[in-house]
Amino acid sequence: MSTERQKISFTSGDAECAAWHYPGANRGCVVMASGTAVTKELGTDAFAKRFNDAGFAVLAFDFRHLGESGGEPRQVVRIREQINDWQAAIGCAAGLPGVDPDRIAVWGFSLAGGEVLEVAARNPHLAGAIAQMPLADGRAVTPNALRHSTPWALLRLSGLAVLDALGSLVGRAPLLVPAAGKPGEVSALTTPDAMDGARALDPDGIHTDWQPMVAARSALLPGLYRPIRQASKIRGPLLAVVCEQDRSVLPDPGIRAARLAPRGELVLVPGTHYAPFLAAHEQAVEAELGFLRRHLLGEIPTDPASELRQGDRV
Repeated sequence: MSTERQKISFTSGDAECAAWHYPGANRGCVVMASGTAVTKELGTDAFAKRFNDAGFAVLAFDFRHLGESGGEPRQVVRIREQINDWQAAIGCAAGLPGVDPDRIAVWGFSLAGGEVLEVAARNPHLAGAIAQMPLADGRAVTPNALRHSTPWALLRLSGLAVLDALGSLVGRAPLLVPAAGKPGEVSALTTPDAMDGARALDPDGIHTDWQPMVAARSALLPGLYRPIRQASKIRGPLLAVVCEQDRSVLPDPGIRAARLAPRGELVLVPGTHYAPFLAAHEQAVEAELGFLRRHLLGEIPTDPASELRQGDRV
């Protein structure tokens, strides 16, 4: 049962975060956010509509400094602020009409998927958490990322990051670099599947206002982020959707996060980083809907064997 979505906003820190609210019918709600420099429309629409068609309310939002949300300077990723944005979004969702505060789940992919691990650990009252292609361990994936760069590109990126950070101290506009690029280019990520983002997230090229750029000072931060350290503290249900040939965040950290979480579940899908938006979309959606129905609605699978294949406990 799908209803027309509505544009709303909520306050986080000193800014307003823009969000889409999809009213639901079953009192469950999924709070959704996207990966680095990806706006809510590109990163959540394909999944949000399916969740809403199944009766769930959805609150899909842009982090501060990105998309339609407020916050200056623009295109800056600050993980601590984003965690606070998650907290504000959960609070907003709990107050939406028709939403049971005890039936809220969080959903994120890539960097936001890693943040889901931390958010779930901080909020044991959540009914569920879905980490899709999560950046679970920046330290583990950094050597792989470096193999797909060149010394000159890395030196140039590091120099821009330093200049950008220094410029921010005197109020200069951010120095922007592409969020994804080809090996040898100066960009935040140059792994083989990094360039699949536009094809996966905006296949028709309709989001002409999308700016797939990030402040240079933010480009190196994900390599230091290790939310996997919070996985063992997650008390609620966690579903990790991991791509078997992921060349960006790698499959092993996501698998380990699912195994560390006391109530962790794991779904492996074939393909590289953006497979859940491409060939593996149906498999990922069905597994996530099964997870949401079980943990937000208390439904018992009609085909336990099939449900086990889709969401194996680890």
